[in-house]
Amino acid sequence: MLTSAWLEGLSLGDPISAEPLEGGYASKTFRVRTTRGRSVVVKTQEDVPADLYALEADGLDALRAPGGFAVPSVLQVTPTFIVLTDLGTAEPSPTYWQDAGRALALQHRQTADRFGYHRDNYLGVLPQRNPWSTDGHAFFAEHRLLRYLEEPNCHNQLPFDVRRRLERVANRLGELIPPQPPSLLHGDLWHGNLLPSPSGGPAMIDPAVYYGWPEADLATLLIYGHLSESLFTAYEEIHPLTPGWRDRLPLLHLRELLCITAHTPDVPDTVSEISTILKDFD
Repeated sequence: MLTSAWLEGLSLGDPISAEPLEGGYASKTFRVRTTRGRSVVVKTQEDVPADLYALEADGLDALRAPGGFAVPSVLQVTPTFIVLTDLGTAEPSPTYWQDAGRALALQHRQTADRFGYHRDNYLGVLPQRNPWSTDGHAFFAEHRLLRYLEEPNCHNQLPFDVRRRLERVANRLGELIPPQPPSLLHGDLWHGNLLPSPSGGPAMIDPAVYYGWPEADLATLLIYGHLSESLFTAYEEIHPLTPGWRDRLPLLHLRELLCITAHTPDVPDTVSEISTILKDFD
């Protein structure tokens, strides 16, 4: 798999090893070490949309903000791979989770006057549609929930009554989710996309950015677990949340569950989880 094309023109030396890394649905990911003692991270795949990695680079650039998360620099982008600076394997600092909460709160304080993004991008390898909208409830309903019903795997795996229930719940989002500003979201914020930077502070990778409800980022982060409660305490010191936010997270998490179903031809446990959440909110 190792290829010199990954490092062409970067003045980093020739690649001598490629260590596979975990995480990421769409790509094979490697830590590549070079003859000059350097290391970079390469994400690669032949059978992906031609603009997938360019849009990942755009998302990483969008997340760079003073006081926010560290994000890897983009060294090279092609239709079949992206080369990033290596964040390494540092241990988290003693205040890692509190710092992550504050960084996420600062990120969510970057707002827009509309929901969406200046271009469509991807969640996994599926298109994430980001048309500008002034109505957050309509945006989430149409472009974060109902859009998955057209995906063949969702249509085949979700029973008719579950699809109809999803439509009913989507149409009631105005009753179920309080108004929130269009904030800059990571868009795919499960714990695997948070890691320590070389200094031990919090860093982000693998974005699917757009301007949306802050609670949508928190839903993925909290439901997948593996993090400290101190993150949320620190977050609310800077960006207070509307009471009842924890109760709403399963509803907002439907988007990730639907995306998993759309990507995968046989996920009965996920389909069952979708059905249970919908019954709770229908």
